[in-house]
Amino acid sequence: MILSTSHSVPGKEIKEILGIVRGNTVRARHVGKDIMAGFRNVVGGEITEYTKMLAESREQALDRMTEEAESLDADAIMGIRFVTSSIMQGAAELLVYGTAVKLK
Repeated sequence: MILSTSHSVPGKEIKEILGIVRGNTVRARHVGKDIMAGFRNVVGGEITEYTKMLAESREQALDRMTEEAESLDADAIMGIRFVTSSIMQGAAELLVYGTAVKLK
């Protein structure tokens, strides 16, 4: 599966647009990690607990989007975009979406 933020694949032609595909996940903060993050906020530096949580969330959302595209027998997903939004205090949604296509 080709994943791209662009709207074309060099050397390939889009044969058919299959539609929008998406994947998402909602994650909540963890009290223990919040305490460590609070310490880092005071002394400065990367908050690795949140960096790891967001990286895992992106991968899970991408996997879910790719599964949806595979169910449509897509060759690629074009125009991929990520969006995050706050659901409630301490929880956020990470959404990824793009256009599933068949290539020539």
